[in-house]
Amino acid sequence: TAIKAAGFDLLTTANNHAFDRGEAGVIRTIEQIKFNHLNYNGTFLSERDRDSTRIFDIKGIKVAFLAYTYGLNGFSIPRGKDYLINFIDTIKIKNDIKFARSKGIDIVVVHLHFGDEYQRTPNKYQKDIVRSIIDSGADIIIGGHTHVLQPIEFFKTNKTKLDSGFVIYSIGNFISNQRWRYSDGGAILTFSLKKDFRRDSVYLKDVEYLPIWAFKGNTRNGREYILIPSESAFNDTTYSFLTPADRKLAAESFYDTKEILTKNSSRPKLNDIYKMNVASGNKR
Repeated sequence: TAIKAAGFDLLTTANNHAFDRGEAGVIRTIEQIKFNHLNYNGTFLSERDRDSTRIFDIKGIKVAFLAYTYGLNGFSIPRGKDYLINFIDTIKIKNDIKFARSKGIDIVVVHLHFGDEYQRTPNKYQKDIVRSIIDSGADIIIGGHTHVLQPIEFFKTNKTKLDSGFVIYSIGNFISNQRWRYSDGGAILTFSLKKDFRRDSVYLKDVEYLPIWAFKGNTRNGREYILIPSESAFNDTTYSFLTPADRKLAAESFYDTKEILTKNSSRPKLNDIYKMNVASGNKR
C-alpha cells in the first residue's frame, strides 16, 4: 500500500527469495500487488501471463520491461510450472527481446537479480550475461541482489532505436536492516528518454542518481526506518532526529556512493547534482 502511495507503477518480483513460500507464496504476492493496482513482472500466474510481455506507453515511448533471477536458494519449480518464475537464460532472454521488438516497442529494459553478495564490483558471470543481453538487443539493464552498489557503464547498443544504453550492475539496498558500511544505503536512479518521432529514434537524455542512506532509530513518531538523501548529513536541519553518529555514517555512505558509481565508469561526467551527461544523448 505504501509503495503504491509513493508513486510506483511496476514491481519486479524475480529474485532468489521468490519461492521461499512455494507456489502459494508466488501467487499470493502477485494477488497482493494486483489488489493494490500495481503491475508485476518476473513471476507469473500462468504460461499466458508469462508470455504477456509488459509493455507500457510512456508519453509516446513504448517501453518493454523484462525481469529474471539467477536462482531460488536451492528451491525447485514444480514440473510443468516453469512459468512461475523467470530464470536468467540467455536464449530465453534473447527470444523475449525479439518478441518484444515484434510489438513495435522503442526501448527494452531488463532487470537482472544476480551477482555476489556484498561485492562492489561485478563478477565474470555478470559481465558475460550483460554482454550477451546487449548483443541480443537490450537497451537498459538494471541489476540487484548484491546488497551493495556496483558500477554503472554506458554502451553502444546493438542496432536498436536507442544509440547509447547503460547497465548498472547493482543499485544497492533500499529499505534494509543491514547496518554495516556499503549496505546501509544505495541510490535512487532516474533516467530520461527523448524521442524523435520523425526519425523514429530514441535518445538517452540524462541519467541521475540520488545517494540514499537508511536511518533506523527514534523520532517523534517512535522507532522507525526512514530513507534520507545521504547528502542531508551536511548541515541540513531537515532531519533533526539525526545524531552526530548518524550524520557521520550518512556522510560516509554519500562518499562511498559517489566513488562506486563514478570509478571506472565509461563516458559520463558527473557534476554536483550527480547528473551523468551522456554525449550521445545530447542529439536533437
